[in-house]
Amino acid sequence: MDINAVKLNFNRDTVLLINVLVAIIMFGVALEIKKEDFVRLFKNPKAAFVGLFSQYILLPLFTILIIITLDPHPGLALGMILVAACPGGSMSNFFANLAKGNLALSVSLTAFSSGLSFILTPFSFLFWGSLLPNSRNYLKQISVNPLEMFVSITILLFIPLVLGIGFQTLWPNFTLKIKRFIQRLSIVLLAFFIVGALFGNWRFFIEYIHILFVLVFLMNLFGLASGYYLAKIFSLEHRDRKTISIETGIQNSSLGLAIVFGFFDGLGGMALICAWWGIWHLITGALISFYWRRRDP
Repeated sequence: MDINAVKLNFNRDTVLLINVLVAIIMFGVALEIKKEDFVRLFKNPKAAFVGLFSQYILLPLFTILIIITLDPHPGLALGMILVAACPGGSMSNFFANLAKGNLALSVSLTAFSSGLSFILTPFSFLFWGSLLPNSRNYLKQISVNPLEMFVSITILLFIPLVLGIGFQTLWPNFTLKIKRFIQRLSIVLLAFFIVGALFGNWRFFIEYIHILFVLVFLMNLFGLASGYYLAKIFSLEHRDRKTISIETGIQNSSLGLAIVFGFFDGLGGMALICAWWGIWHLITGALISFYWRRRDP
């Protein structure tokens, strides 16, 4: 069976649920965003440049190279490109702290990428997706409207970001009390959703796990490695290297899932890539963070 002939077991209520989940996640991220995060990037321009270049250029570039080498189905390829175009995941700050990385840099990079995700994500996805003939033709086949995609993602991401920033500005004390709860709630809901999605479509997942595993494994490995060694080339200190590695390898796959169900009708290859990434990057993030924590004094 063609993987993109697979239509995953979701209905309109599920699509609405994941959009609400993404809004909660972005609202929780916005509760942490402060102007100091952006000021900190300008004060440390080399680390900021390396981190953003690694996430928005190197990761998509390596993803394209993997696609050219292994030639997966265009739907799987688009799923990989979509993950690479998403902002850093909310768990990256947790893993950076666990790994004894530069938490301030991690928070700043996440704040920047999340704050501008309503522009960067659709632009990056459409740009990288149009570079390869197969994925470009596939985008035309499934009739993606770039303008509609920009507008819808802006609504999905920009509104909760503005609400979250406004909330913490108007009620800073109350924000301190609820932000951890909101962030933990979003992580738990995301975990339940991904696990439920996989079990609800278990036969498709089992049938294609060998393909999903190889593609996501290589993409995540290149993301973690390229972030670390690019920072090393630029002579950044070890804790900055760890941070940029994690920021590059931990992506907001929940946003990817929302886009798949919002614009691609739950297209099998794209959805399974995003769902498996959501599990796999947590495993590798935890492993590499515990390794660095134990190794580094």
